[in-house]
Amino acid sequence: MTAFRYKAYAGAGRETSGVITAETEKEAALKLREQGIYPRQLTPQKTSASKVNSSALPFMTRELSLLLASGVPVLDALRSLQGEAKGPWADLLGNIADDVTSGMRFSRALQQYGVFPEFYVRMVASGEASGTMEAVMRSLADFLEEEARTKARIKSALIYPAFMVVVGTIILSFIFAFVMPKITRIFIDSGKALPLVTRILIFISSAFVNYWWAMMLAVIVAGYGLRGYLRKNRLKVDGLLMGFALTRSLYLSRFTRAFGFLLDGGLPVLKALELSGPSSGNRRIETEVREARQRLSEGADLSQALHGFPPVFTQLLSTGQKSGQLAPAVKKAASSYEEDFKRRLDRALALMEPTMILVMGAIVGFIVFSVLLPIFQLNQLVK
Repeated sequence: MTAFRYKAYAGAGRETSGVITAETEKEAALKLREQGIYPRQLTPQKTSASKVNSSALPFMTRELSLLLASGVPVLDALRSLQGEAKGPWADLLGNIADDVTSGMRFSRALQQYGVFPEFYVRMVASGEASGTMEAVMRSLADFLEEEARTKARIKSALIYPAFMVVVGTIILSFIFAFVMPKITRIFIDSGKALPLVTRILIFISSAFVNYWWAMMLAVIVAGYGLRGYLRKNRLKVDGLLMGFALTRSLYLSRFTRAFGFLLDGGLPVLKALELSGPSSGNRRIETEVREARQRLSEGADLSQALHGFPPVFTQLLSTGQKSGQLAPAVKKAASSYEEDFKRRLDRALALMEPTMILVMGAIVGFIVFSVLLPIFQLNQLVK
């Protein structure tokens, strides 16, 4: 389906504009005429959404929730955000405001753009139907900000090891390519039998000098090969990641947070499961949730349908169902998994620094030992 922006005449010659989706321009014109709207201009929707930075979505949602909480109508709130935003976001908000001005529902206007996740659109539609837009937008802002904090926490955790690996690689490459050849030349010119560790060091240094291009090519090929393997075997890889406590807590926290949030927003259990499964970021969980939805539609109990999940979680679901407090029970599980992930991440970071130091120390020790050992042997020969 393609979105077409139109300018047209409605009843009594009144001018109107908006967006309509159809397969072709002709079909779009026919749809408009069926609604008593006669287009004078019909053009494919210019999608600035592809250039929109979705990381700003939590901020925009929070700003919109604050405006709605102050009693500002949705259209005026969108215009205010448009005036504050810059670049693609300003264009996007302007287009949405134009759609709302033409009579389109806010949730329907959001649905036309790829920036807003499906659960976001569903929650807005739920808020429109129940008259609780302010509360829905506030909940959406809380949810998106927590997701952003989790992503930022993961990125921060990866900065230190990535920095150490890059810097260490650069330093070692310089040593092996420029420093070691001058030192090892002395040993080679001596004509004496060299220790095994020194011969290994000379081989590595020679490889860096003579075959650096082949080593870089091998790294690039290996990177692309690994990327292709991960894509083709995503389900298997995600299943292996579920075997590690740290990543398991992360994926379960994402799923349960989204599931509880959607249930709390009034979505049916089946729809909440459908939207929260992909939010976990793990194909194994997504597959299990899809199978659970099938079992649930066949009449199974929710806790039984999700039997592949941890027993504590399914027990919480069972208790929540019996007490009529399913959404709070899922939210408690989400909080527990989030706290567990934070603890395990802090522990992993605490172990990472000494581990990196030990690895770098072992490499430096190997280089020093490989250089000093033949020097000691030469001194012995001189004596």
